Amino acid sequence: MSEDATQTPLILVADDVPANVELLSDQLTALGYRVRGAVDGPGALAACFDERPDLCILDVSMPAGELGCDDRATGFEVCRRIKRDPRTARIPVIFVTALNDTTDRVKAIEAGGDDFLTKPHNRQVLGARVRSLLRLKFATDALEQSYRKLRELQKLRDDLMKMIVHDLKTPLTSVLASLEMALDGDFGAYTPEMRRALGDAEGKAEDLLALIEDLLEVARLEEAAVSLELQPIAPRAFLVSVSDEWAMRFRQDGARVKVDASDEAPVFQGDLGLLRRVFGNLIQNALTHSARGVSIALMGRRDTSGGVLFTVADDGPGIPPEYHEIIFLRFQRVTRPEIPRVRSSGLGLTFCKMAVEAHGGRIWVQSAEGRGSQFHIVLPCQPPRTSVPASSVTSPPGGTDVIPPSVRQP
Repeated sequence: MSEDATQTPLILVADDVPANVELLSDQLTALGYRVRGAVDGPGALAACFDERPDLCILDVSMPAGELGCDDRATGFEVCRRIKRDPRTARIPVIFVTALNDTTDRVKAIEAGGDDFLTKPHNRQVLGARVRSLLRLKFATDALEQSYRKLRELQKLRDDLMKMIVHDLKTPLTSVLASLEMALDGDFGAYTPEMRRALGDAEGKAEDLLALIEDLLEVARLEEAAVSLELQPIAPRAFLVSVSDEWAMRFRQDGARVKVDASDEAPVFQGDLGLLRRVFGNLIQNALTHSARGVSIALMGRRDTSGGVLFTVADDGPGIPPEYHEIIFLRFQRVTRPEIPRVRSSGLGLTFCKMAVEAHGGRIWVQSAEGRGSQFHIVLPCQPPRTSVPASSVTSPPGGTDVIPPSVRQP
């Protein structure tokens, strides 16, 4: 068969009357299509799976054979099986039958049929509907192929990025070790200017290492499937402990902090390490993206769903409404000229969203420019008992640690 012939659309015609198959075949051949015939349900189904036609024209009443259905509904059963199989699900199906009852039309639609013609059919109407459904199928196939190629390219890009990022980590760690040794005086004394330059180089190298950790961390969150390490958490005690951990950083930044947790807020099951990091990210954002002396409120109460509603609120510059959704996407952040630029990979809120959703909860923001921000988190009392995206809590993303960098560094 020539290449042009194989590119001509193939149509399967199934009817238990050979004369009807021949009539439809002649009409479709005259319109430029290739035709494959069948006279019963099993034959139509086998031809569909073997030859993958571009369109099927089915009679309703045909011998069912081993399909195990009434002969008067064979076409419906064939259509259901075609649409159920991923290999053939996108093949359009036209029912052509002498039946003209509304019930039959409903059954055809429920079986997955795309169109319905009554015998005797009009040749021009048949041709128009065949052309219309074929155009739709070819457009859908092209879209599916483009999507598949896009996914392949995205996977290739992500794999390449992870390989490069991972390979960067080892030499960068050696650079940091050498800079630390130099600052400790292992290579002799330095002038104050040289020491400042080395310290600046070390700080930039640490920023780069933190960014690498961010990238690797989010990759683990997206790909790993591990169980949450659940334990009972009391909302008030949890918020107080988070506030205590950040106490030194709050004093350094002149921040005013208030913990407000209702006694009615229920004890819930959660991964303490992940949730500490979530709240740490939100507090870090409030401190770094606001002017000095920001007020922060950590609140918890019973949600109407029966779970816990947490809120981290600040009176900072706020977030414009158009950014409320995109800030949770990877590498997205809101920059403001009045706030000094800080190192931020744009992954902190991405991590928050992943960790909260891993608990079966949700996170969103309410904010307006000049009116501060309120990040709300709703968590169920009992997360879903399934494997969920999570990551090791021993390697938090740089710049969004639960324990403030100023507390950890000497």
